[in-house]
Amino acid sequence: MTTYARRGLHGQTVEVIARRILAGEIAPGATLDITALQAELDVSLTALREALKVLAAKGIVDARQKRGTFVRPRADWNLLDGDVIRWQFAEGADPRLLDKLHEVRSIIEPAAVRLAASRATDDDLTALDGALDEMAAAKGHPTAAVAADLSFHRALLAATHNELLERMEVVMETGLAERDRLVHGGEPHDDPVPSHRAVVDAIRARDANAAETAMRGLLEKAVRDVEKVRGKKGNR
Repeated sequence: MTTYARRGLHGQTVEVIARRILAGEIAPGATLDITALQAELDVSLTALREALKVLAAKGIVDARQKRGTFVRPRADWNLLDGDVIRWQFAEGADPRLLDKLHEVRSIIEPAAVRLAASRATDDDLTALDGALDEMAAAKGHPTAAVAADLSFHRALLAATHNELLERMEVVMETGLAERDRLVHGGEPHDDPVPSHRAVVDAIRARDANAAETAMRGLLEKAVRDVEKVRGKKGNR
């Protein structure tokens, strides 16, 4: 996944403009003041134009003669782009976006595990087992716990052997990571290994129904974990 935050001055310029737009500071339809942006961000005109090309490729901005560079309607934005999802989480986990993520996961992952139950290879099972081992070793280490969970869900999509489903990793990864940081970054919570192991055991047994049931249970637990964190924050 492209991460412009790690690409020097160019990436920082992309990040600043994108976050302002996605936060609503620069509204859809607004024309960007290129001269003012160049001065504020202290970048060359060439660098600024290159940054705007990145946003144009994601459907966020466009340019027209006489009108200049402007923000396109939200309906035109590539909301399935990993960077666009990440930018929406820039100021913290957005509850509405987390809810949308859960809806997407509830549609995709139960179906994905059914495919995995019939298609997973020995290498796929090894990858899933490895992710479980990572989870077990990550107890008490939030960053490692997030990485382990992402490894698991990435391996799960790969086990479907459907290249389009595998690409859903781009859609889910950033939002899932933000959800995990919210949950794992708080107080200690239930061990995630048993619920994830139940999915792997069902896939290994080639039991599609059991795999789907286990995945739905895992997703329900994910919702409860987020709601628990939200409740604690709301009571402060």
